[in-house]
Amino acid sequence: MPQAKEIVGVVGSGSFGMAIANLLAHNVDVLIYSRKQAVVDNINNTHLNFGVTLSTRVQATTSVEELAQKCTLIFPIVPSENFRAMMQRLGPHLRPYHILIHGTKGFDVKGIAEADWDKGLEPRHVSTMSQIITQESVVRRVGCLSGPNLATEIIEGQPTATVIGSVFDEVIDEAQRVLSSDAFHVFGNPDILGAELAGALKNIIALASGVLRGKGLGKNIQAMLLTRGLMEMIRFGKAFGATPGAFLGAAGIGDLIATATSSKSRNFTYGYRLGQGETNETIQNTMPELAEGVRTLKITWHLANYHKLRLPIIHMLHEIVFDNFSIDKAINYLVTYPYDVDVDFL
Repeated sequence: MPQAKEIVGVVGSGSFGMAIANLLAHNVDVLIYSRKQAVVDNINNTHLNFGVTLSTRVQATTSVEELAQKCTLIFPIVPSENFRAMMQRLGPHLRPYHILIHGTKGFDVKGIAEADWDKGLEPRHVSTMSQIITQESVVRRVGCLSGPNLATEIIEGQPTATVIGSVFDEVIDEAQRVLSSDAFHVFGNPDILGAELAGALKNIIALASGVLRGKGLGKNIQAMLLTRGLMEMIRFGKAFGATPGAFLGAAGIGDLIATATSSKSRNFTYGYRLGQGETNETIQNTMPELAEGVRTLKITWHLANYHKLRLPIIHMLHEIVFDNFSIDKAINYLVTYPYDVDVDFL
């Protein structure tokens, strides 16, 4: 009896989901889940979506039940604000044998409305995507796919690498088996929390880097921003139990450099347009995909205040994005900020 073909699932039909689907298609058949029938029909009939030409090994479905039945390994890649709702649809169809490796970089907030965040957003309200998976399903073998992963470069076939964070060796092994190719190297890291925090927080620094470029500033100040921004990422991560090591590899420094220096990054582009003088409303209404860093910035600012963390870049960027604070005054504040030492996390 012939052996059934292996099928790996992808949840989410954005540009990054399409990039991962094409990477997987080098090694396995792929089934993409989307709630939108028009998207599914487009993928199945034309093998095009989001301007991306998809492998003929990629098919799509609107059925989460079909996805769970056909796929043991699933990659959920949806915006953080939609992640829990997606898992609540998918979770009832999952079993303990499933493996989920998410590619979402942000935080979930539950138990407090956004309008009330100023009254007391606390760590107990906030979850990472891997925590949502275990909260909303019986799945325990969980991983996260971190960077550096600019979707457009992956789609173009440019060589790069990624980091799979997981406490389970078999999760990392499975990811390496289905994702590795001549142009894509997969590292493993047991600190999944560090990998998730690094992936989320670097989007904030990418916003700030874009602001600097939008103001016409050069590489010296950008280099200062990235190094001091990395310190703030590590300080925040340590407050939540992550180790500095996760921030010093590809998931941290690597993803930070890629996202905070490239016009192909949505977060960098958002910051650049802010630096050029555009309003938040205009940028949000005209960007084709969400810049996760904006929402992450707001959540991180509240959590930093809760823990009384000294994070001047995050503080100033929050003032710029949400309170219309002068960019020039913010830059002057940061340049003259009385930092004690160069490296303060070792």
